[in-house]
Amino acid sequence: MITNVAPAIVILGQNSVIVARKIISVLPGATLYGLAGRTSGVDVSFTNFGETLRELFAQGTPLIGICAAGILIRTLAPMLGDKRQEPPVLAVAEDGSAVVPLLGGLGGVNDLARRIAQVLDVKPAITTTGDLRLGTTLLSPPPEYYLANPDDAKKFISDLLAGAQVKLEGIAPWLSNSKLPINPNGDLTIQVTERLVTPTANCLVYHPATIAIAISGIVGDADEAVVLVQQLLADASLAPTSVAGIFAPITAAADPAIHAVASALRVPARFFTLNKLESWLSQGYSAAQAAAIAATGTSPILPSPHIAIAIAQKPIDPNTIGQPRGRLAIIGTGPGGAQWMSPEVKEILKSATDLVGYKTYLDLVGSLGDGKQRHESDNREEEARATMALDLAASGRYVAVVSSGDPGIYAMATAVFEVCDRYAKPEWDSIDIHVAPGISAMQAAAAAIGAPLGHDFCAISLSDILKPWAAIKQRIAAAAEADFVIAFYNPVSKDRTWQLAEARNILLLHRTPDTPVVLARNLGRPGQTVKVITLDQLAPATADMRTIILVGSTKTRTIKRNDGSIWVYTPRRYTD
Repeated sequence: MITNVAPAIVILGQNSVIVARKIISVLPGATLYGLAGRTSGVDVSFTNFGETLRELFAQGTPLIGICAAGILIRTLAPMLGDKRQEPPVLAVAEDGSAVVPLLGGLGGVNDLARRIAQVLDVKPAITTTGDLRLGTTLLSPPPEYYLANPDDAKKFISDLLAGAQVKLEGIAPWLSNSKLPINPNGDLTIQVTERLVTPTANCLVYHPATIAIAISGIVGDADEAVVLVQQLLADASLAPTSVAGIFAPITAAADPAIHAVASALRVPARFFTLNKLESWLSQGYSAAQAAAIAATGTSPILPSPHIAIAIAQKPIDPNTIGQPRGRLAIIGTGPGGAQWMSPEVKEILKSATDLVGYKTYLDLVGSLGDGKQRHESDNREEEARATMALDLAASGRYVAVVSSGDPGIYAMATAVFEVCDRYAKPEWDSIDIHVAPGISAMQAAAAAIGAPLGHDFCAISLSDILKPWAAIKQRIAAAAEADFVIAFYNPVSKDRTWQLAEARNILLLHRTPDTPVVLARNLGRPGQTVKVITLDQLAPATADMRTIILVGSTKTRTIKRNDGSIWVYTPRRYTD
């Protein structure tokens, strides 16, 4: 069975990056692993080649090593055992001149080698006898077919290579167009059917992905739905491995029962807008029945009002039918440097189809944004940006709204939920919305200078665009009186300078002039500066919109070091 796990491409030097990027262009979702110190611009850096390779292999991840075949063989040799469980492993020459499948014949390694070889414009070095002589790999059928009895395949293939002929029952172009010795009177049989059958001697059974299960969303809780669907398939003598997908009206996209059934059967869930189902609904079909017809083009064999099963005349590609449930991830990249981007955020960026955000922030994602549809907007157009992202997700896209720092701190997460609350479009109800945190600017600033946020602290934005200055002034005074360390966001802009000076004057009513103040600018980006001044030195000229300011409490201390640098920290224990 061909694996659906995204491959890992492993490189040992920077010269391999160009070939790796070509391979990734035909393998969406692939992760590029590079040796630390010798590669840059990779998704994951590693220091130990052997440990990394063996860990990925044990996880069942297809491996594409742009290196000598020998090093892959020696590294993985101690782990080789059951070939049915081995993921594909290929070696690719550094210059892209050779593609050599090594392991994973049952996992589709030869097909993977052909895809890679095609983009590199070379011929794959396939040596599998059955593949070469029969023109197909019976043990590794296309993704839309499932081999029900792989244990019988070894002898079956041996008999074919020895001269036996085969009778084909059912329709499968990948078999009828191969080099198989097909004869209606053959001693061997290949049966292609979505029905549950008991294989006989000298027979291989393939289940095509021709079954569509449609659910209207009214089938009880998730566990009950799974049991019910499994029972319906068994009662109809249908093979679960022939199910191509779960289909439903878009209005049911958030129903956990639908996704539970899809997960149990290991198939995607796809949804139809009501206008796509309108013609069948107008004829009196239920929503489930209409979805089954839309998926297969045939009438349901199980015409239940809430669950319908239909069988297509040929395998179904669910990726071309309906739309997936829309997904909206609101992510934080951290202040700037890629090293501060969480693994979760990187995975989201790899999977997303669309990136929405302010251009400066979209640029921060680097190569993780390659191949994505970018939707840039002015930094002040937050509501319009959130609305665009929600509309894109409602159409079935996987949208990442990109913020710097943490998306929930003066950033786009709040904007998205505000728009959802204010306008409440029905189509947005179907979207799976997720917030992925990032390292905030105040955390990065604190880490760069020591631990000024080591005790109680608060954050205040000095921008009066979205809230009145009177509220800001009140909060500064309250935080100063309560002796919080204060992180000031948005301290100064081109058209707004006086607020910082007034904030300083309020603070001086409660803090001494020598209170430590941290000014951190361009964190994680070119031109980063982090310095310490005193409160009486704080002025509009010392900051801009790229600056985060941390003002110490009365307990905050500084440590001057021999090299002239300064640490700033706020003690956790009050001693007086």
